[in-house]
Amino acid sequence: MFDISLLENNPDLPSFYATLITVLFAFFLSSLITITYQFTTKSIYRNAHYLQGLALISIVSAMVMQAIGDSLARGLGMLGALAIIRFRTVLNDPRNIAFMFASLAAGIACGVLGFSIALTGTLIFCLAAILLSFSPLSNSNELIGNIKLRVPKDEEQKGIIEGILKKFSKNFELNQLQYLNPKTVETINEDGTKETELIRDNLQEFTYLVRLNPKYTITELTKSLKEIDGLVGLRLNFKKQPTNL
Repeated sequence: MFDISLLENNPDLPSFYATLITVLFAFFLSSLITITYQFTTKSIYRNAHYLQGLALISIVSAMVMQAIGDSLARGLGMLGALAIIRFRTVLNDPRNIAFMFASLAAGIACGVLGFSIALTGTLIFCLAAILLSFSPLSNSNELIGNIKLRVPKDEEQKGIIEGILKKFSKNFELNQLQYLNPKTVETINEDGTKETELIRDNLQEFTYLVRLNPKYTITELTKSLKEIDGLVGLRLNFKKQPTNL
């Protein structure tokens, strides 16, 4: 027969009732964490299996802690058993790692019957995640890219370019500056004579890394850069801010 008395729970051999309450409470807290993640995540890339794992992993961690109890031998045996398993799932986003650890911690706290710790920690974690989602720190729409410009060799050109970048970007830095050698192209006319044409002379190429100001668009930045006197070439390449580790 099962001992269903929670008050008489033995850490070395948890009762059925204590185990049931522990697992259900762990699942409830991890579900709160999963809902918070779903509500506060702005990216469209949401892996359904990750969400399920986020909700289920607290049950696993609670079961492990209940099985170990106060036994050192069980803890060492569990450590050896888990060492056999090769976890190859990669979480590149540090925010996803934080949510996964929160769910694990909730399950561990429940597994050692620290329900008040688990509940308090989960509520504060979820509240902090919601508050951060409305702060500037959650701006995942920032565009970061590089800009290449070819302009005549003139000391004033650098100041003109950086003046425009100061207006349209949050910050920027000069990544590369090249002085281009003259380049000629030979063409053959209809009468068979060769004609040499100088297509690149007295040019310098700037490459900037730019974090675009959300108040402006790439179109507005491009329009301003094209107004630079003597601009020969312009190339922009922007993408969303990476979150990978």
